[in-house]
Amino acid sequence: MSARRYRLLSRQGCCLCEGLAERLAALVPPPRVELIDVDQDPDLQARYGLEVPVLAIELAGRWQDLPRVSPRVQGQALLTWLLRQSAEAESA
Repeated sequence: MSARRYRLLSRQGCCLCEGLAERLAALVPPPRVELIDVDQDPDLQARYGLEVPVLAIELAGRWQDLPRVSPRVQGQALLTWLLRQSAEAESA
């Protein structure tokens, strides 16, 4: 998973965004996640609105949004979800 790059589209003060960032950082090994504040980019703000957090994976130089992860998923279950979603996105 270390070669994969992810973006977490979020906004300041969003408890769901902060929670997902914390749960991702706690994974062993932690994935490479770049935090993007959608409110700092008008295009991202228009595209995502209040639909954050959104986790995206980089595939062939482009970013693809992953399905929404439940805020209750954490630890090994989150790692399993992330690996499965990443593999599915790569094979699509």
